[in-house]
Amino acid sequence: MELHQLRCFVAAAEELHFGKAAQRLQMLPSALGRHIKLLEEDLATQLFARTTRAVSLTEQGAALLRDARAILSRIEAVEESFRRRTRTATARRLRVGAIDSAAAGLLPALLHDFRRRHPGIAVQLSEEKTIRLLPKILSGALDLAFVRPPERTDKRLEFRPLLDESAVVALPQRHALARRKLISLAELADQPLIVPDRRSRPHSHDLTMKLFEQAGLTPRVAQLADEKQTIVNLVAARLGIAIVPRWTSRLAISGVRFVPLKLKRDSAVGRLPLAAVWLRGSRDPAREAMLAVLDARRGAYARGA
Repeated sequence: MELHQLRCFVAAAEELHFGKAAQRLQMLPSALGRHIKLLEEDLATQLFARTTRAVSLTEQGAALLRDARAILSRIEAVEESFRRRTRTATARRLRVGAIDSAAAGLLPALLHDFRRRHPGIAVQLSEEKTIRLLPKILSGALDLAFVRPPERTDKRLEFRPLLDESAVVALPQRHALARRKLISLAELADQPLIVPDRRSRPHSHDLTMKLFEQAGLTPRVAQLADEKQTIVNLVAARLGIAIVPRWTSRLAISGVRFVPLKLKRDSAVGRLPLAAVWLRGSRDPAREAMLAVLDARRGAYARGA
C-alpha cells in the first residue's frame, strides 16, 4: 500500500466518480483505476461496488476511508511542519559578503552589536573583492555585501553609502619613517611603492595614484600585488611601502607599522567609500535587521575608519 494509492482512493471515495477524481488529481482515469485496483489487490478486498450507473463504497471501503483520511492528514501535518521549519531557518539566516578591510574593521563590531539584538539570526560570512561580491548579490548567493561602490552601478543593485575609510601608510617596522606620528606625501616621493592591481582593486589603486597626483608628485611603483594580505607581507619583507585603507592595519602581521597620512583637511582624495549593497526590490527581514543596527551605530563605526 502506497501513499499515492491512498490519495487516489480518497479522491475516488469522496467523488464517487472515477473521472472527477482523476480530474481532481490531474491524472488520467485509467491511471487512477489502476492504482485503485492495485490497492484492492494489496488489501485482498473490494473497496468499491461498481455498476454501469454508479460507484459506491463497500463496507471495507468505508472503513479504509476513515483510516486513509487520518493517515493523509497526519502526513500533511508533518510536511507542513517541515516546510515551516525550512522557511523559518531560511528567514533567520543572513549571508553577508565583505571586502577585506571591512571584514577586518567593520564586521567585528557590527556582528557583536547585531548578535546582541538578534541572537536567533545566523550570519554566514564571505570575504571577497568588490568585483566578486557584486555578481554573488545578483545571483542570490549573498543577501548583503559591504563593498567599494563601482563608478558605474548596476540598476539591479541597491547601494547605501555608509562611511569613508581613511588611508594610512604601511611601512617596515624599522623604516626611518616608522616612528613618525604623521607622514606627508612629499616624504614618500622617493620610496618604492607596492600598489594594488587596478583590474581587481580599482579604488585602492587609484587612491595611491590620485594622492600623488594631487600633491604634484610621481609615484615610484616597485611592485603590483592583488591581495591586501600579500601587500602587507611584502612590506614586512622590506620590499617597499604601501598606502592602504586604515582598517588594513587590523591585519595581524608582525614587522609592519601603520602611520596616518598628513593630508589637507578638505581633501577627499585620501578616503575610500564603503557602501552596503543588496538586490533591488528584494525583501529580507534579517537583512533589514542588520541595516537597522548599522544605521543606529554608524557614527561609532565611522570613528574607527
